[in-house]
Amino acid sequence: MNDRPGARPLDFERVTQNLYVGALRPIPGRVNLMKFGHSLPRAIYVYLLVLGGLLLASSPSQALTARHARHHDAAALPALRSGSVLVLDADTSSVLYSRHSDQPVPIASISKLLTAMVVLDARQPMEEQLEISPDDVAMGRGTASRLSVGTSLSRADLMHLALMSSENRAAHALGRNYPGGMSAFVQAMNDKAKALGMSSAHFVEPTGLSSHNVASPQDLSKLVIAASQDPTIRAFSTDPAYSVPVGRQMVEFHNTDRLVSNPGWEIIVQKTGYIAAGGKCLVMQAVIAGRSVVMVLLDSFGKYTRLADASRVKKWMESAQSALSSGRLSPVS
Repeated sequence: MNDRPGARPLDFERVTQNLYVGALRPIPGRVNLMKFGHSLPRAIYVYLLVLGGLLLASSPSQALTARHARHHDAAALPALRSGSVLVLDADTSSVLYSRHSDQPVPIASISKLLTAMVVLDARQPMEEQLEISPDDVAMGRGTASRLSVGTSLSRADLMHLALMSSENRAAHALGRNYPGGMSAFVQAMNDKAKALGMSSAHFVEPTGLSSHNVASPQDLSKLVIAASQDPTIRAFSTDPAYSVPVGRQMVEFHNTDRLVSNPGWEIIVQKTGYIAAGGKCLVMQAVIAGRSVVMVLLDSFGKYTRLADASRVKKWMESAQSALSSGRLSPVS
């Protein structure tokens, strides 16, 4: 992937933006063309300024405004390392940060948000007992699970584990027990995605283990907002831990997103995911600096990059809000 260490391509747009902002105001750590502009050929100097302005105007979601840059460094964009990113205000739909947000990619277990929505739409009895079968194990072969064949849990418990601990066998059992079976369930997933306006999304199974489950960050922002409207999905996806009977003992499962246990976060709904083809993924809706914010972070490398990126966005928004409140930063009119 391009975001692996040593393989990241030069982001010419961002370099040029920094040069342009540096020309407007001396900012520590950035090139200031005003200081050494006279040492450049005038044609190159003017070209960099004009090109930087054009790039800023053409990419408002990833660029600082000149007025923000003049006021305070709090407006500087966070250095996110996820390959595909979308951050938006859930109430106004205004895009705060975007990178490759229109390109469909494998989304791994983020698929389970849609799985839960399809199950809930079918209004099947949530207390009905479902049994883990060899088919559920075969789908998740090679992945860890503590739900052995023959384990019987309620539909509610299986959904809880699928959303909270990303249990693949639980998600597969939910789809397998859908009216009409797995094929009908997959069709319902794609129908639901279409109804939500997820125009580039496509699904082939309920767990996300297949790299053919794809969607763009723009698609996933719509999924997250829709999922946040359901109290069951909100509660299950943000529960830090949950115990269920497996065999003769109670087994405790934990949330795959450690941020739900962090008192500094107010998370409304979330889901993590990972497959080799899609990297580490994280989607969430959270309240940050008084705003309801949707984050989509896909194709993150390393164990903690997606969580670190989420924290960078949070710190960035809180710093900008603090600067606005103190008068050090003016809002864009």
